[in-house]
Amino acid sequence: MNNLFLKTVAIVLFFVARVNTSNAQQLPSAKLQSNPWTKNQLMEPSVLAKMIEKGQKIRIYNIGVVEDIKGATHLGAASEKQNVEKLSKVLKGLPKNETIVVYCGCCPMDKCPNIRPAFKALNDQKFTKAYLLNLTVNLKTEWINKGYPLAQPVK
Repeated sequence: MNNLFLKTVAIVLFFVARVNTSNAQQLPSAKLQSNPWTKNQLMEPSVLAKMIEKGQKIRIYNIGVVEDIKGATHLGAASEKQNVEKLSKVLKGLPKNETIVVYCGCCPMDKCPNIRPAFKALNDQKFTKAYLLNLTVNLKTEWINKGYPLAQPVK
């Protein structure tokens, strides 16, 4: 009887541990839902590269600590309050239908401390064509290594 009780407890503990593990694995996707951008506001690097190549009117803001994409204005890490304020000031005088892309690319997007405060600033000012460059890994992997244009070539 004692052996049956121990087996039952072991099975219950096994299932409780599995439920807790599966819940823990769902946390990142729940975290993604709290992002200030929508899926439609993510711009693929190839799309931005083509827009730059064609000379389309677009404002690009580097809100991180990485290299500048061709045509980008470097504002510094948006994890620092003064840099978010700098972004807000720059945006204040622009038409709300201006095409704006912000990017960081220092690390994977789910860990980046800069993109959320910067994109929130875009949303707060109600821009209708605001985009986040979809750099899921980093700028080096998804922009530089693909030969997309930089302000100055990496040496």
